[in-house]
Amino acid sequence: MSQKLKLAGACLNQTPIDWANNLRNIKNAIDDAKKEGVDILCLPELCITGYGCEDLFLSQWLPTTALEKLDEIIPHTSGIAISVGLPIRIEGKNYNTTAFIADKQVKGFYAKQKLANDGVHYEPRWFTPWSAGKVDSFEFEGKSIPFGHITIEHKGLNIAFEICEDAWQPDRPCEHLKTKIDLILNPSASHFAFGKSEFREELVIKSSNQFDCVYLYCNLLGNEAGRMIYDGDVLIAQKGKLIGRNHRLWYHDYRLLTVEVDFEKNTATENIKPHYSNRNEEFSHAAGLALFDYCRKSRSKGFVLSLSGGADSSTIATLIGFAVRTALEQRGKPGLEKVLGFQLTGDTPEEITKQLLTTAYQATKNSSDATFNSAKNLAESLGATFYNWQIDAEVNEYRSTIEEAIERKLTWEQDDITLQNIQARTRAPIIWMLANLENKLLMATSNRSEGDVGYATMDGDTSGSISPIAGVDKHFILQWLKYAEHELGFTGLKDVNALTPTAELRPEDQHQTDEEDLMPYEALMRIEREAILHGRSPKQVYEALKADFNSDQLKDWIKKFYQLWTRNQWKRERYAPSFHFDDFNIDPRSWYRFPILSGGYMEELNTML
Repeated sequence: MSQKLKLAGACLNQTPIDWANNLRNIKNAIDDAKKEGVDILCLPELCITGYGCEDLFLSQWLPTTALEKLDEIIPHTSGIAISVGLPIRIEGKNYNTTAFIADKQVKGFYAKQKLANDGVHYEPRWFTPWSAGKVDSFEFEGKSIPFGHITIEHKGLNIAFEICEDAWQPDRPCEHLKTKIDLILNPSASHFAFGKSEFREELVIKSSNQFDCVYLYCNLLGNEAGRMIYDGDVLIAQKGKLIGRNHRLWYHDYRLLTVEVDFEKNTATENIKPHYSNRNEEFSHAAGLALFDYCRKSRSKGFVLSLSGGADSSTIATLIGFAVRTALEQRGKPGLEKVLGFQLTGDTPEEITKQLLTTAYQATKNSSDATFNSAKNLAESLGATFYNWQIDAEVNEYRSTIEEAIERKLTWEQDDITLQNIQARTRAPIIWMLANLENKLLMATSNRSEGDVGYATMDGDTSGSISPIAGVDKHFILQWLKYAEHELGFTGLKDVNALTPTAELRPEDQHQTDEEDLMPYEALMRIEREAILHGRSPKQVYEALKADFNSDQLKDWIKKFYQLWTRNQWKRERYAPSFHFDDFNIDPRSWYRFPILSGGYMEELNTML
């Protein structure tokens, strides 16, 4: 056995079927690894095609093209061994595999056994699980290559494999191996969620102890396909001890982590980078990276935002400012221009934000000076372009038209929702014009709490190309804004944080607030988690929360939640794509599916009451 070997994992920021980008990142990572004297390099799951190809995996041509691209990678492996992920189609069935290549020779293909089929994952739709212990052969380049549940002997090491979900499920593939394993490679596409990195790190450490080996885990990086964010984790553990950890959520195309391991003495040169320690840090970096990637991969010129001065739109503006600041720190202006595909006119974060972020305050007679000043001061502090205009004339035109048609006047006593919604909807066409003029992404501003209960106007504040905060609740947003002001240095949030959340759609003398319309945001968040994440009935939610809230109020809030949840599923079906941040979300296209028409929990609510 070789006494010392250099091991490395490289996280890659890939894009589905962006062959040039994907292969460039793979080849650059290999080249950097060779410069550092790496012996074995692990690359992420399905990194040749991109993990998020979805139903493209069912096509005939995609797996064929992936093999052609694998053939382009092989010549770059002179003097190094790599594990690289791709789909392979055999007799009409797709397999999620990683190819092990050593010094330009394909030594084998490992096929994934445990397919992710929960939450945001639907792998069984596209792939067939491989059977434990089964090894076949696959014809590639005129040679018969071992395929399936393989192990590889390389430089005196016995090397085994697991692909992502293989390690997260009982009856793991490595538990079926009869021989002593020295190294396990785990190429993964493990989506970001709050706190998940700690669980993942614990899994890698325990796995290295369980199998008495070195365990190398490597994840994707960035917003790959639109909704999922990958944090770029590279983790290496040796016999129950962490010896390597990558920087997460960085803005680079790829990032290498290298550790030198002495397999005879069971020692290693540790390379452990700092990590983010709380949800506020994780949200800032994950959301910022997701927005940055979404902008560049959609080939847009930046962002347009209807900035109301309230919490939601201010959160999005601040996240964009944070993304610009972080990208500039990490890539520099030339690197930023290269990846965005256009020239930047400024040099500072504020100057670049002015070019990339256009905001507008769209006032009605129900808008207040407080929210105008909040929006204006925040935009100026970020450097964003700021417009403001009145929409009363347009609102009045719509109102007079319908009043003439129905032959009566609209009143707040009789037509409250109608009069609120027309204001929100009237803002949408104008802000869309601005986004079209500047070829920028329009940001929808709904949060997850609003999505729960439909507290949003369709074709109004839900209008947009993407809904970046629809994956987090309002209770979290309100405390994050204070963190961003005091810890991230966004002092322009001072006025925002002094405001009480309000839609500002009713006349000022009605003193409208969000929590008065709905319920306290903390209660809404707690009910949501019990009802949606844990799947509990109204009565079960009440039993879980009754010790923490007034009994009668809690019953009213639970009733309101379930009634509004049921009534507004059609809205959730229409929301713009959102990012996945939490351990659950309410997007029916990526996590929680609910019938548009249902009995509305009527019997269950009556039982609780």
